[in-house]
Amino acid sequence: MESGSIMNEHPTNRYRLHLMLCAGTACVSTQSFKIKEILEKELKKQGLDREVLVVMTGCNGFCAVGPVMTVMPDGIFYHSLTEDGIPYLVEEHFLKGRPVERLMFTPPAEDVGIPKIMDIDFFSRQTLIVLRNRGLIDPEKIDEYIARDGYQALAKALTKMSPEDIIDEIKHSGLRGRGGAGFPTGLKWEFCRKSPGEIKYIICNADEGDPGAYMDRSIIESDPHAVLEGMLIGARAIGAEEGFVYIRAEYPLATKRLEIAIGQAREYGLVGAHIFDTDFSFDIHIKQGAGAFVCGEETSLIASIEGRPPEPRQRPPFPAQAGLWGKPTNINNVETWANVPSIINRGAAWFARIGTEKSKGTKVFSLVGKINNTGLVEVPMGIALKEIIYDIGGGIPGGKKFKAVQTGGPSGGCIPARLIDLPVDYERLTEAGSIMGSGGMIVMDEDTCIVDVAKYFIEFTSDESCGKCSTCREGSSALLEILEKICMGEGEEDDLELLEEISYATKDASMCGLGQTLPNPVLSTLRYFRDEYEVHVRERKCPAKACKALITFHIDEETCRGCGICARNCPEKAISGERRAPHKIDPDKCIKCGICLESCRVFGIGAVVVE
Repeated sequence: MESGSIMNEHPTNRYRLHLMLCAGTACVSTQSFKIKEILEKELKKQGLDREVLVVMTGCNGFCAVGPVMTVMPDGIFYHSLTEDGIPYLVEEHFLKGRPVERLMFTPPAEDVGIPKIMDIDFFSRQTLIVLRNRGLIDPEKIDEYIARDGYQALAKALTKMSPEDIIDEIKHSGLRGRGGAGFPTGLKWEFCRKSPGEIKYIICNADEGDPGAYMDRSIIESDPHAVLEGMLIGARAIGAEEGFVYIRAEYPLATKRLEIAIGQAREYGLVGAHIFDTDFSFDIHIKQGAGAFVCGEETSLIASIEGRPPEPRQRPPFPAQAGLWGKPTNINNVETWANVPSIINRGAAWFARIGTEKSKGTKVFSLVGKINNTGLVEVPMGIALKEIIYDIGGGIPGGKKFKAVQTGGPSGGCIPARLIDLPVDYERLTEAGSIMGSGGMIVMDEDTCIVDVAKYFIEFTSDESCGKCSTCREGSSALLEILEKICMGEGEEDDLELLEEISYATKDASMCGLGQTLPNPVLSTLRYFRDEYEVHVRERKCPAKACKALITFHIDEETCRGCGICARNCPEKAISGERRAPHKIDPDKCIKCGICLESCRVFGIGAVVVE
């Protein structure tokens, strides 16, 4: 942990080691709280409880190998911790001083010795601004945030800068909204400040709804005070005295830590009246949403806070002119707010040096799908897809070929393998037929059916459409119907042209961003993978062997050993045969679940074939 005057006086400094144990949602789901109990029990048993402190941090980022723990100040990184392994770890490392190599993510190299966390590519290749405190502080203790320069930016903004100065700094930094559209943040703040009216509001949009996306959740779980500080600075700039964090109810841990953070900030006089003995007062509330995807759209979110059905409305007027309860309102997402303190502390020029000409700073992505190192990463704008997927993400499991990556969630598009060197910024992703979105990045391998992927996203957005626009409501249903027909092997030659026609009509005539971007998964996959659609339609086959209606399972007689493992595991009893003799699959009973295929593969036989 970084040193500082406050940290040096902190009572935790008497400890020889700090065990920074991840307590983000992913690690909590793999029992990190139970790991903490056992760690503290074993430390006390070995007489180490006054030398070694267990600190529950927020999301460490490396979700694929949780629960994870970093031993500070040594920087030794342990992963995949289990309850049974803790007693041995405590005795060997913390008592006897012998780090346990088999629990480390990477084995020690002969010329390096014991690897440290920054020897791991997943961590060393990232650039942290928003996630600067991840894994280094207890997110439920405001003192630890303050010890790492927390709330210094707020003090500077309130005592040394005018509201116009703050807005200019954000404008010159080049910060753009990290929630999807990428609108310049400083310009957005300026519009709201200049809108007439004494009462103004700010909102933090924490309602990320993209499948596979969990950036906002993890940022709040790891560093809630960074978000609050950003909101406070924004409120000062805009002239707001009240704000809301709109967060989905599916995020209980993030909500809990946010509540704790607001309570602590209020106790310290950082939220409330006359903050830092100035004329600035600001209060903040939490509003939980029911998880409707459409609430990611600003006017729908505002309607939800007001207690109305979450439906978008025509713009103008924009929220900056007439938003919450008809008052000027500024909305930014979690990541945007969390960038603000660093910009104010370190200056616009520092931030603007990171990234590309038009896309400044860093971007947080949730890296999921067919990728070895699943997790949360923060990288400079302009980084190549290849570096994210292979150098940070560790490549594709099982030696499979990389096929495509979906960015921007349901509103984004699929980028093919041939564009693996594409720089990741707002402009280049748009040119490629996708969008930055909030930061979801779903990696696909050769076994992924592109038509099925498009169908999945259209099914999602069709379910999530508020139904207000007939183009969005009916267009998504029509697209889904055609895609389902193609995946069933019932597609026709003119279906591909019809998909494009409906997609463009939906984009052009829908009211809000959900409807306008809804067809992107279809249009991008048709653009890059039209041949795969054509095979589905013309040959009634799925090249990826993923569409159940277009595949059959059978057993190769020359390869089958007659072990019977497939027959024993088949839920429909569709496989028969004598012991030590080739087995057969009854196609009338087979439900194409794939259990036989996986069972045969586990034993290294490979007799079950999919065609």
